[in-house]
Amino acid sequence: MGLTSTIPPRDMRVPRARLCLALIFALQGSLAMASTDVNERDALMARVKTEREQGHRVDALAHCQAILDRWPDDREARAMNVTLLGELGATTRARELAAQLDPPQTVSERFHLDADNIGHEIRWANGEPADPRQPYAEADRAVADARRLADDTSLPEELRARERLDLLVALDQAGLSAEATQRYDELKKNGVTTFPAYVERPVADALLVQRRPAESAKVYEDSIVKDPGPYDAAESEPRIGLMYAYLESDQTRKAFTTIDELAAKEPAWIRVPGIRLPVQNPRKVDAELNAAVLREYVSMPAEAYARLVPLSREAPSNAQIRRELGMTELARGWPRMAEEDLNIAGTLDERDVGAYIGQADAARTLHDYQDVEENLGIARSLADRNGRVERAEQSWQREKGWQFDITSERGKGSSPDYGDRDGATQATIASPLIDDHWRVLALARYSTADLPEGDVRRSRVGLGIRGYARGVEAYVQALPSTDRYVGKTALEAGVNWAMTDRWSLNADFSTAGEDAPLRGQYYGISAKTLDTAITYRASELFQARLGLSRDNFSDGNKRTGWLATVVQRLHTSPYLSIDGGIEVGGSMNTKTERPYFNPRRDNSYAITGRLENVISQYYERSLTQRLDVAFGQYDEKGYSSDWMATVRYGQIFQPQQGFRLGWGVAWHNQPYDGRREHRVVLDLTLHWGD
Repeated sequence: MGLTSTIPPRDMRVPRARLCLALIFALQGSLAMASTDVNERDALMARVKTEREQGHRVDALAHCQAILDRWPDDREARAMNVTLLGELGATTRARELAAQLDPPQTVSERFHLDADNIGHEIRWANGEPADPRQPYAEADRAVADARRLADDTSLPEELRARERLDLLVALDQAGLSAEATQRYDELKKNGVTTFPAYVERPVADALLVQRRPAESAKVYEDSIVKDPGPYDAAESEPRIGLMYAYLESDQTRKAFTTIDELAAKEPAWIRVPGIRLPVQNPRKVDAELNAAVLREYVSMPAEAYARLVPLSREAPSNAQIRRELGMTELARGWPRMAEEDLNIAGTLDERDVGAYIGQADAARTLHDYQDVEENLGIARSLADRNGRVERAEQSWQREKGWQFDITSERGKGSSPDYGDRDGATQATIASPLIDDHWRVLALARYSTADLPEGDVRRSRVGLGIRGYARGVEAYVQALPSTDRYVGKTALEAGVNWAMTDRWSLNADFSTAGEDAPLRGQYYGISAKTLDTAITYRASELFQARLGLSRDNFSDGNKRTGWLATVVQRLHTSPYLSIDGGIEVGGSMNTKTERPYFNPRRDNSYAITGRLENVISQYYERSLTQRLDVAFGQYDEKGYSSDWMATVRYGQIFQPQQGFRLGWGVAWHNQPYDGRREHRVVLDLTLHWGD
């Protein structure tokens, strides 16, 4: 039996050997290429991490994408791609890709991705809203997402603690300051005593909105110590918020120091990479603007105006500057000029709530009431949550609602027209505004005097109508007499016309005027009175007025009088003003030897002064004091000239908006028919409405 050899012939063994050798070399080549690919992938990933650590996330994302182009299933590269997209703000895409990761993200990784998304939502809320009719939509979305994580009991406590801080930021950004301060108080109650600066700044803002200015100032101060700046361009300067916190907590000097130092520190021009010429520093503009606003808030509108005018010229398209310029013009008594600038501000920024509120205030000053509702309606549609619109609407509701005023004087002395004791009280009730132009009035007046001849009184009760048009206020009223002395109905009419922002004219007529002396009333004498005046008021700093009067007494006497006054501001500082002036006047009577004081001719002049000071103020609650003095000379025909003087001190207390109480004590001394007389008067006032 023959054996078959398993060894191939020689001519066949050579090709097979070559094939094996080729396979060995091919396998070694593949292994070498695989090793090279792995090294290249690792090098790219290392570069991705380096770029990310250096803050070059866009470059890192490009290298990461290069890895995924060649190794699309690389888990580390896919996870890094998600992280980089989230950090760059593309959180929606990042979350889509994260859902495709295998294995899926850990709880911590998902939380950090959601937290990054919330952080970007908060930053996006700082920009222009996608829908101007819903300006808080983005901020509300951030609040909802942050609230979901902060209140998620399934998350570890350390992760929820971080999100509680982000929620404080989101709540302030959304204008939900009440919830922000509530959660802040809860965190402090639970032992959290340290907050990062980026959280303290919005918390301080929320505290300020909730009218806790002293706490707000402390939180602002701590945030600035932790992070003194410079701040990102998208962040507001905390020292501006600190200024307002100081102001509202009655630390006015600190408020001035803070904002003025900030304005001085910021350079006027800055250089931006890629732009050859320097550009205006927006932080400098903000500091200068708020320094001016501070002065307007503390009753220094002239200095505020002097700062705002050059700012407006340098940046005519800046809506904020134009708005504050208009508000300062309104404070200086120029409502028409204010209207123009506030209209421009509203045109430059149609979302500027303050511009529409300012336009409503200017319209109210001019009695142009039909425009008030329209402007407040626009402001309301912008959904401002910081309370400005609500406060403006409440003020408007008070003004167009019921109004009540009462004034009362009680005098004691030796005046020939008032006797040893006298008193006068007037009460007025005005109906709510009717059709934006009318009010119905109910009036009552009561005056008494203890004369040597006996007691006398004058009392009237009546009705009237008050009308309003742009720049005009007029009234007509009838007040029948209810006393037994004269028994004549007083028919009265008057008008006050603000012709321009600086010139005004007023006139008042009565068939039985209150100017008639009470001594004449005792003898059954009344008078038809006409009082007119023209006033030039340049601003709160200067005013000149000329008044003329004519009284036709029922006993045939005719009295003509005149009074000219000039008032000039002498000093202005926060919540304090001092005015000085001159007062010159005289009168002439056609009949003498009447039972009331009526010299043939008399003249007087006086140097006047006034000090007005806000003693304390906390938002709507305020206490103001005022001191008036006048000293001069009185000259009556037929008698020698002699000195005269008047001093009055009073206070006005406003416990809330729309309600004011006032009191004052005055002393007056001058000669009458050559004999020196004096009088001390206590006056009381009450106003309810607006």
